[in-house]
Amino acid sequence: MTGNESPSQKILASRRSFLRNAGIGGAAVAASSLAAPYVKAQSPIRWRLQTYSGAPLGAHVIKPQIDAFNAAANGEMVIELYYADQLVPTDELFRALQNGTLDAVQSDEATMASPVDISVFGGYFPFATRFSLDVPALFEYYGLKEIWEEAYSEVDNVTWLSSGAWDPLHIFTIDPIRSLADMRGKRVFGVPTAGRFLSRYGLIPVTVPWDDVEVALQTGQLDGVAWCGFTEAYEVGWADICNYALSNSITGAWFGSYFANTQSWERVPPHLQQLFRSTIDQSHYYRQVWYWGGEAKLRVEGEKMELTRLPEEEWAQVVRDAEGFWDEIAASSPRAEKVVQAFKTYADTMEKAGYPYR
Repeated sequence: MTGNESPSQKILASRRSFLRNAGIGGAAVAASSLAAPYVKAQSPIRWRLQTYSGAPLGAHVIKPQIDAFNAAANGEMVIELYYADQLVPTDELFRALQNGTLDAVQSDEATMASPVDISVFGGYFPFATRFSLDVPALFEYYGLKEIWEEAYSEVDNVTWLSSGAWDPLHIFTIDPIRSLADMRGKRVFGVPTAGRFLSRYGLIPVTVPWDDVEVALQTGQLDGVAWCGFTEAYEVGWADICNYALSNSITGAWFGSYFANTQSWERVPPHLQQLFRSTIDQSHYYRQVWYWGGEAKLRVEGEKMELTRLPEEEWAQVVRDAEGFWDEIAASSPRAEKVVQAFKTYADTMEKAGYPYR
């Protein structure tokens, strides 16, 4: 580290050290040293797992977990990790998982085109969460775990394993957004559900491969991204191109999941299934801390983007519009209605609980 580093470079450098010191990284190192003398007589189980994320982000959201699992599996199983679009296009992840081209996937339902009636809630569902801890709380205590298990029990050859929280949703653009009118006509790379909601203000969702986003921003094919929070925008380089960050957050945390091909999952012995689940839990924990700390520091100390904000009356209108969006989605299926009701019950409970919950 040198004295010439910018504030954001110093923040990112200090946060990357968390990867080395966090439990999941330590698990990989410890397991690796213990496993070194072990020789497996038979061929290991081999899986192919593809994530929704590109390699720069994948270094945090998936690679530590896979490294830890492979080390701790002691030669019995090896997971090969692939990043966004490396084996199949991201919007074909579900079909590739179902037909066995992939053994496992890390993604949200909306991005991977999951054919379940709750797919709209994967990724960013407007105002469903405020904090990252809202996601595991909703799954563990407000019925979402059972709803997700039920939905995927009706789908052939795909097993949902777990959901966790990623970053909040902000809009990063080359030209500023200081009013709802400024959204009109802006082409943004984003998650489907958030794009569907924001399109009512004239924002145009555009789909390109993840690795092409940077070039698309540079060439004018995209005017911005509505895909992530400050941590990811800085980590993957989008903050180097986008000049402005809208500080109004549409959602406090992304819903991301792990899925397995059911036949592949059933061939894995119980102790390795448990190991995989345990490293998923470690990964959930790592991301929560990594995002939570990074969002605040980069929003306050990051120098690459100017913060803008919608006028209070316009922001209040967006919040009211989201209530109608919730009701519209709730009417789409009985199961979707259960999810929306869980969101409403949870939000009401948190407001009544007050600080530190709201």
